[in-house]
Amino acid sequence: MTKIKQFEQEQVKTAWCPGCGNFMILKALQQALKDLSLKPQEVVIVSGIGQAAKTPHYINVNMFNGLHGRALPPATAIKACNPELTVIAEGGDGDMYGEGGNHFLHTIRRNPDITHLVHNNMVYGLTKGQASPTSEFGFKTPVQTDGVISEPVNPLALAISMDASFVARVFCGDTKKTADIIKKAIQHPGYALVDIFQPCVTFNKVNTFKWFKEHTYDLKEHDSNDRKQAFARAIEREKLPLGIFYKNKDKKTFEQQLSVHRDLKTPFILRQFKRKKLEELLESKQS
Repeated sequence: MTKIKQFEQEQVKTAWCPGCGNFMILKALQQALKDLSLKPQEVVIVSGIGQAAKTPHYINVNMFNGLHGRALPPATAIKACNPELTVIAEGGDGDMYGEGGNHFLHTIRRNPDITHLVHNNMVYGLTKGQASPTSEFGFKTPVQTDGVISEPVNPLALAISMDASFVARVFCGDTKKTADIIKKAIQHPGYALVDIFQPCVTFNKVNTFKWFKEHTYDLKEHDSNDRKQAFARAIEREKLPLGIFYKNKDKKTFEQQLSVHRDLKTPFILRQFKRKKLEELLESKQS
């Protein structure tokens, strides 16, 4: 039986602020991996830059830490090369919806079998508290001194409008439910977005633990197969729903549509390549 201890990275000191919601997300992720009986060597977490993107440094699995906003392309490539791996892309709302917004859109289109965890604290927590793509109207920062005037990004509505194959939202304050949703996202065959409300205790004094508890509710009597109903729930603003909004298990994954996997049925990582043929190919390209 897999023990949660296997996923703990005790020799690395965390750089998160005391009370940060990231600690709860880390615990929930470790619990989900444990419940799925996965082994550290079977998991890869890919991240970009940010406080949330430090997560793979604090968990004992394979990791790839790349450029700001660029976690999804290498995550897609890793899964395509070795479909046997459980691949998770993880980062904050700025990293994933701001700098990585373009990759967010096209990853939905491709539908790779990866899990996308976004720590959404509605602020840039690494670069000293300026507004992020999900900051609400009127939110004041040292940069936006008169308050945010831009329309906040609604990642769930955007994902559902593009027919993402799994769309969910949770609040890290409920670690058990967060772990359960992450587990279901990992089990889902295709791209799975989990937007995680996570208070920033240092730079966001508005969207606190108390605020999220008062402004969210659990989805009940909701048909996650009904895309129109899911979209209607996603654009609610007075109170923000939590749970699984939408699922589409009928979509083919990116890996299933690649002929190298469909026809050869051998993961790229396990194939034998002949050096002589490779050298001939390289020589032909140079001539």
